[in-house]
Amino acid sequence: MQIIQSIQNRIYEIRCERVMLDFDLAALYEVETKALNQAVKRNIKRFPQDFMFRLALTEWQGIRSQSVTASESLISLRSQNVTASQNKRNTNVTPYAFTEQGVAMLSGILNSDKAINMNIAIMRAFVEVRRVLLRQNDLKEQMKELKERIGEHDAQLNQIYDTMENLLDEKANQRKWDEREDRI
Repeated sequence: MQIIQSIQNRIYEIRCERVMLDFDLAALYEVETKALNQAVKRNIKRFPQDFMFRLALTEWQGIRSQSVTASESLISLRSQNVTASQNKRNTNVTPYAFTEQGVAMLSGILNSDKAINMNIAIMRAFVEVRRVLLRQNDLKEQMKELKERIGEHDAQLNQIYDTMENLLDEKANQRKWDEREDRI
């Protein structure tokens, strides 16, 4: 389970996609980033834009400048920690981002036992991220329903309070009227 959490901490949300960066994947596969990227380039037809894309410089700088820990991991499930392995990287060359499908495609070009086992763990981490997000969305839906119900109850309670107030006002007016008739 610890490996799944470690992988989840390396999943970023970029361009509304959950992705993993080339240097994180290389560290997990225990290969050099350069070797991973060379293998990808030799098999570039397997990696269309929706499987892999290069980060824009601003996206890369945004990730590098953030060192937020995953204290909100149950909420966001994405840590913006950039591992030490990227410190060796040429800062003018941005990393590749691999979507879940791109990571799955990597399993076809990286054939070591380590790569295969790590790919299985990564797929499980993506599934767990989806599962938690679905639970979170379900909770949001339940809270929305509850809020609507409370809103309906508030309106009903306000009607009850208004009715009671009107009845009390009528009683008070009736007493005042009755007091007048007694004095006449």
